[in-house]
Amino acid sequence: MSLNLVAVGVDTPLYRQFDYLVPNSMSDGANPGLVPGMRVRVPFGRRRIVGVVLEKPRRERGAGHVYKPIEEVLDAEPLLPGDLLQLLCWTADYYQHPIGEVIAAALPGPLRQGTKLRPRSAKMAATSRAARPELGEGPPRLTEEQNAALNALAAGSGFGVSLLQGVTGSGKTELYLRRAEDCVARDEQVLVLCPEIGLTPQLLERFAARLGASVASYHSGMTEAERAHTWLGVRSGEIKIIVGTRSAVFLPFARLGLIVVDEEHDTSFKQQEGLRYHARDVAILRAQKLGVPVILGSATPSLESLANAQAGRYRHLRLMQRVNASAVPKVQVLDIRALELTHGLSEPLLERLSANLESGGQALLFINRRGYAPVLWCGTCGWTAVCRHCDVRMTLHRSRRLLLCHQCGSEKPVPARCGECGGTELLPVGEGTERIEDALTARFPQYRLERFDSDRMRKRGEWTRLLADVRSKKIRILVGTQMLAKGHDFADLSFVGIVNADQALFGADFRAIERMGQLLTQVSGRAGRGPSTGSGQTRPGEVILQTREPQHAALQKLLREGYDGLVQQLLAERKGAGLPPHGYLALLRADALQEPAAKQFLFEAKPLLKSERVTVLGPAPAPMARRAGRCRVHLLLQSTSRGALQKLLTDVVPMLDELPTARKVRWSIDVDPADLF
Repeated sequence: MSLNLVAVGVDTPLYRQFDYLVPNSMSDGANPGLVPGMRVRVPFGRRRIVGVVLEKPRRERGAGHVYKPIEEVLDAEPLLPGDLLQLLCWTADYYQHPIGEVIAAALPGPLRQGTKLRPRSAKMAATSRAARPELGEGPPRLTEEQNAALNALAAGSGFGVSLLQGVTGSGKTELYLRRAEDCVARDEQVLVLCPEIGLTPQLLERFAARLGASVASYHSGMTEAERAHTWLGVRSGEIKIIVGTRSAVFLPFARLGLIVVDEEHDTSFKQQEGLRYHARDVAILRAQKLGVPVILGSATPSLESLANAQAGRYRHLRLMQRVNASAVPKVQVLDIRALELTHGLSEPLLERLSANLESGGQALLFINRRGYAPVLWCGTCGWTAVCRHCDVRMTLHRSRRLLLCHQCGSEKPVPARCGECGGTELLPVGEGTERIEDALTARFPQYRLERFDSDRMRKRGEWTRLLADVRSKKIRILVGTQMLAKGHDFADLSFVGIVNADQALFGADFRAIERMGQLLTQVSGRAGRGPSTGSGQTRPGEVILQTREPQHAALQKLLREGYDGLVQQLLAERKGAGLPPHGYLALLRADALQEPAAKQFLFEAKPLLKSERVTVLGPAPAPMARRAGRCRVHLLLQSTSRGALQKLLTDVVPMLDELPTARKVRWSIDVDPADLF
């Protein structure tokens, strides 16, 4: 007997699609039938779930197998456009992830749960728009460098990737705006990706103020209803410009004409859990399939993008001067090895900060560690507070009177006595943002100070409110983590003090030095970006770096030759080691309650991973061997051929669930891992 079957992707962790029977009522003459991209309701075990049709129905002989029928078709037309469905299938294949989970990740909650499409009401549409006035000012005059770069970006047509490397304050965003204006004039849409939610408000405001078109944001900080409204507005073509974080790369654009990836180097573009995709790389693939241009912008490009530019695959455009003609401030190294510190702050740093504030300046104190202190230590016996579930010390958060684990989130009250000897001399060791905040508040009570970290920014709208106070100069001292180090344009900020960046010099991951160079360059670039003296002159920027490692080779390279000099050295080192961007990696992770189970699973998997062109290293404990109560073990796959690595993974991944110990562990594949943590 011949059956009418269709492949459906359902939201399960299984590496396959599922065939369902198409009832005659869904394929008769009055019904055009099922089309890829439509949602359907299907039985799955004891549940009824929503899936997406992946292919056109096909006729096959039943061969004695009983197929479950589709129960309901939820869409009169494909919810997912053909190009987006193809992108999702490619993403599932490349990142070795179940197709049903990939599709589910691309849909906002209501659509994922089966809500039927309805015409967007005026109220719904209004929630998607950025409610911003026109500023009444025309676009700024471009510098010669900007004009040359803009002409290069406008040259040619179709797909192409342009790496726009510009020092901080060089006017990269203005070039994004000019290219977006051209797209909107042609009734095309623009996708602007930024790495973090905190960067979306200022970009959204600038695009809305300049273009006056329908501009919206898309990120995880929105409600599911808001995300669904925006999703539908993009699909209809009503929303012209999206400013969003990595998930926005999967929006169903009707007429996409340009993709911009701002701060393209940032590792926040790589999803670290579940579907481990890199939004920058998916965006480039999407642009290639659609034949539209991509702009990758950064002051500190990733080594991958620089290697592509050097190989001629990307066009490399550079902006070497700031638009206000001020020089990018040089970092002044302050050797603190022989200095007495007060809560991590040296007197020379505090004196320079005081002078800046007295002259009307605005200052940023940077430390990439939240909380009060990273260690609570017993002065009697040397005991330290450690997490019961992870191989890390717990961080003291004094404002909340808690010890927190920054890995698994567990917390407990601050003890009154030592857990070992019962002593009462418990001391905070090291500094975090809270401690710096307290010290500076005591030293400079006359100035308003605000702390910028993920603890402080929990309330919705807090970012927008505080950033407005920074720009109006109500806030004179900013204390913050890396969320302040990138993308923000504070015209009056003229002093940056880097409290402690030494931990970045000794990271275990092979990307640690690259990230150190990016972080120090980015945070230094916040200073001296605009006129603030009242005379039209730019207040010169000042950057002071406290360090106990002033002679560190990588730090010296960065200080002498800048970021460009550092990355050329790193590219040569990576080439010699066969590491990205001159090689390709995948990480097979396994975790279990006991290490032997995780290790045994990987020992069973290793014989399957045989290839003359792929080297398999391990199994070995992860750098953090225990996290959230589970023991973690890795297998690292390394190859000079992306194709060889992909073929091996495609052949082997479907077999992993069949291994004898597969049900005793949790395992995952991370293709192109951002770190080996």
